[in-house]
Amino acid sequence: MRYITAVLLLLLVGVQAELWLGDGGLPQVMKLQSQLNAQLQRNTSQRVAIARLQAEVDDLRQGLEMVEERARADLGMVKPDEILVQYAAAKR
Repeated sequence: MRYITAVLLLLLVGVQAELWLGDGGLPQVMKLQSQLNAQLQRNTSQRVAIARLQAEVDDLRQGLEMVEERARADLGMVKPDEILVQYAAAKR
């Protein structure tokens, strides 16, 4: 009777070990959870970038002021009746 109990106990431990440590067990779940967390962080940063771009697109669709501002900042646009003055900040 003692041997049967010991064998059944060993079988139970073997099955439990396979459930906890085998394919789909605790290590696999932890690995997938870390991958999920990393993907959620990437998704969040992408949502912020998309919102920023969407706001810029909306501004460009609403009027030419944003286009003019971008042209002045990025391309150095000057209107025909304007004079461009640049100065360098003094070094301290």
